[in-house]
Amino acid sequence: MKIVADENMPLVREMFSPYGEVVTYPGRELTAEHVWDADVLLVRSVTLVNSSLLEGSRVKFVGSATIGVDHVDQHYLAQRGIRFANAPGCNANSVVQYVLSVLFTLRPDWMEQTIGIVGCGNVGGRLYRMLIELGISCRCYDPFLTREQIPDLVSFNDVLQSDVLCLHTPLSTEGSFPTYHLFDEGVLAQLSSKTLLINAGRGAVVDNAALLRLLPDKSWQVALDVWEQEPDIALPLLEQVDIGTPHIAGYSDDGKVNGTEMIRDAFCAWQGQGVPETASRPDQPVQVTASYLAQAVLATYNVAEEDQRMRQALLAESTGLVESTGLVESTGLVESTGLAESTDVPSVFDRLRKTYPQRLEFQHYRVGGTPSEQLSRQLSVLGFS
Repeated sequence: MKIVADENMPLVREMFSPYGEVVTYPGRELTAEHVWDADVLLVRSVTLVNSSLLEGSRVKFVGSATIGVDHVDQHYLAQRGIRFANAPGCNANSVVQYVLSVLFTLRPDWMEQTIGIVGCGNVGGRLYRMLIELGISCRCYDPFLTREQIPDLVSFNDVLQSDVLCLHTPLSTEGSFPTYHLFDEGVLAQLSSKTLLINAGRGAVVDNAALLRLLPDKSWQVALDVWEQEPDIALPLLEQVDIGTPHIAGYSDDGKVNGTEMIRDAFCAWQGQGVPETASRPDQPVQVTASYLAQAVLATYNVAEEDQRMRQALLAESTGLVESTGLVESTGLVESTGLAESTDVPSVFDRLRKTYPQRLEFQHYRVGGTPSEQLSRQLSVLGFS
């Protein structure tokens, strides 16, 4: 059996080599020539899986180690009798960690404000439940759920009145509730001047061109992890947003490995084989010092560092950042990624993702000393060791 996989899927060789020959390629460069003699195709969100890629091949199983599926033509796969599996929820904890880091970075008093969540599936639902346990006031919009499932469901117009808006919807262009450009110019213009907009779902849920037109005259705060036309993102928009990151909200070590593991399990089920026992990942908790929750969260992951890394890589040349501050050299970005001199936006964006530093989720950390009773309870909600 020949298994073709994205080379950036963690542990893909270790998990799939017992079942056949594993051949890897850069995901964005996969072509029909690479997969024509493959039996299994394993991808991430950067590979478009459709008739152009698979027609004439012998592929019978496609696995995508992602939550989203908008890069996969599932109708075509079903017509061809090709089994498809993805990994819903694999990186939900990672995205929640990202969102909390953004909140504590941009809005220190966010815990006294109302958080609106648009899309309450695996990720948005996880975020909602955690926020409720922390005692945060929430409003949620998801037309596919009921108040029995999410008690704080409100209308779309009502969720827009929240102080903070977190977007966690899939991308869809059809059906009763398409999400493509859900936040178009008309919707964006309705937002309060004090709104913080965080998009860690799909880039095209927000009309990026409209956002760019409106931002100079607005006092919103905006954090974008996902962008339209990735990896060829609009640099003027990166310059305008408060935090910009290269689609890495779900890129914790645990989230990435979980995705590969879930696809491996689905593959085994398709083959009628038993699922291997999951190897434990023993490690000593990393001890951090914190006397309040913001310190603890930012000690595990400070999103401002990733924002700086992205700006240095993509904007340094145009802003004179290298010459004026020496930040690229001081952080070792040139040495570690070779990005500083590049003007090829798609290549830089992809390489930022490929060279993303190791990130551990909350469960790998412990706050030293004797935290207060309130902090201990909050840390327990987030899953600290």
